[in-house]
Amino acid sequence: MKKILLSILLAAGVFTLTSCDDLFVPAIENFKDVSQMEGESDFAQGFLTKAYGSLAGYYNNSEYATDDAVVNAASDAFRTMATGGWTSRQYTAINEWSRSYSGIQYLNQFLAKVDNVNWASDAARGKLLAMRMKGEAYGLRAILHYQILRAHAGYSEDGTLLGVPYLTEYLSANDDLNLTRLPFKDCVEMIKKDLDAAAELLPLDYEDVSTVPTKYQSISQDASVYNRAMGKSFRLLVSGRIVSAYKSRLSLLAASPAFSEASAASWEDAAKDAAKVINDNGGLSGLASDGVEYYAATIADNLKEGINPKEILWRENVVTDNAQESTNFPPSLNGNGRMNPSQNLVDAFPMANGYPITDATNSQYDTSNPYANRDPRLAKYIIYNGSKEGVDNSVVNIISGTTDGVDNVEERSTRTGYYMKKRLRMDVNCTSGSATTKTHYTPRIRYTELYLNYAEAANEAWGPNGDGGNGYSAYDVIKAIRKRAGVGGTNDPYLEDCAASKEKLRDLIHNERRLELCFENFRFWDLRRWKANLNETVQGINWKTDGTYEITNVETREYDNYMLYAPIPNSEILKYSNLKQNKGWK
Repeated sequence: MKKILLSILLAAGVFTLTSCDDLFVPAIENFKDVSQMEGESDFAQGFLTKAYGSLAGYYNNSEYATDDAVVNAASDAFRTMATGGWTSRQYTAINEWSRSYSGIQYLNQFLAKVDNVNWASDAARGKLLAMRMKGEAYGLRAILHYQILRAHAGYSEDGTLLGVPYLTEYLSANDDLNLTRLPFKDCVEMIKKDLDAAAELLPLDYEDVSTVPTKYQSISQDASVYNRAMGKSFRLLVSGRIVSAYKSRLSLLAASPAFSEASAASWEDAAKDAAKVINDNGGLSGLASDGVEYYAATIADNLKEGINPKEILWRENVVTDNAQESTNFPPSLNGNGRMNPSQNLVDAFPMANGYPITDATNSQYDTSNPYANRDPRLAKYIIYNGSKEGVDNSVVNIISGTTDGVDNVEERSTRTGYYMKKRLRMDVNCTSGSATTKTHYTPRIRYTELYLNYAEAANEAWGPNGDGGNGYSAYDVIKAIRKRAGVGGTNDPYLEDCAASKEKLRDLIHNERRLELCFENFRFWDLRRWKANLNETVQGINWKTDGTYEITNVETREYDNYMLYAPIPNSEILKYSNLKQNKGWK
């Protein structure tokens, strides 16, 4: 590739316009040759910047296509997917093929030149910068391949569990682009190899130091030089800790029922990889006490200098807006009510005493007052009839015929009788003419996910109480998570009952993962890696004016069995004969 697209130039911050005539046709001198990276560090760094832009969004609303929620927009792609319209020809938000491979191409160009770039006038600082950015590039290449693997791995027609093509070199238009898919197992190993390469180069965290870490002392022992290359100014970039977290995600995926048969991955390895992150976070005591509401104003308003809250391992920059609120608030709060949680999800929240509502003997569930004495997370994550919300703490009446009632306002009202509350700030005003904005941030990785990764894998590997030498078991993790949530009381008798059986604890772990990570783009993937039922009908609730209600069927899921694995985009299959499609997709 001789010339680089204009978008790269913009990302690198080096594109300039020379006249009005050049507004839409860049002058030839504004095109950059790849070789110019060596003398222009800003231009070279633009390649890395473009790869960061290929990272998948944390809140992509895939819950619309699960049993956790529906969307009130008729044309939403997830709604089409879930209701029988999913084909390999349809673009969806879960498609990672083009975006991630585009980022990988930038990374491979960057890696080919990074050691020859003049990063700084100070030689030691230049070496440290090269080391850091090379580590970032290896880490990002692993992450982007993981994104593609999770989205597009699957069984071919001949029964082979296939991964995806793994690109370690830049492919130009003159190269053979007709690539084959590697076995899933090989992809896992290659991602791990890139993650390990990144870990060798990167610091665990980006912090200013008074003493240079040992592995960098051969380059420089001057802390000021180190800090200018790997200090606190770089906190939001890929670090060694982030690399470890992605190894946990990868190992959990590979060990899961949908992939384990042919991947040779073990639950023990998945538990160990999660434990590495947890142990670096202080073990079980590292679980953040305020992690249930990681998005709260008290947390978001105090973020500065790239510092993470205790719950957050990696995050994006802070923004000041009301986009989430205007999209998801109920109509009475001047929102579009887009995310509609299901009755299925509401029913998954236990009682405050820890028992599921289906336990007629112990739960004390009152069908006439269904939200009383429930898991406190229910009121934090979901707006239900009678909730008090918004800047005025006003009652949200989700009653038939009211502003917020079911299907009252097309593509604004709920279809299920519920609105999403999690992720939103109730101190935002979306009223036209007096709208306000507030500070928000989006996570990339929460520590709670890693603790849940460990619980799931440890239970499968060693049973409820086995600790693998880590000092804490699956049971211990779930007990801590439920205690933090305010569930189970002093002794949590339901957890104690589950702890006697790997199968019972498995169900509880799956449910806790569902609750803790709801509306964070996990359920869609979890159901698939567990080989769970994808076709549970989404239910809702319709409250009547007399205070009674009925449970209704809202949306029927129409997934075929082969849809446990997403397709390779049909456009790629048509272009490249060596690409095998996942079984069942046409």
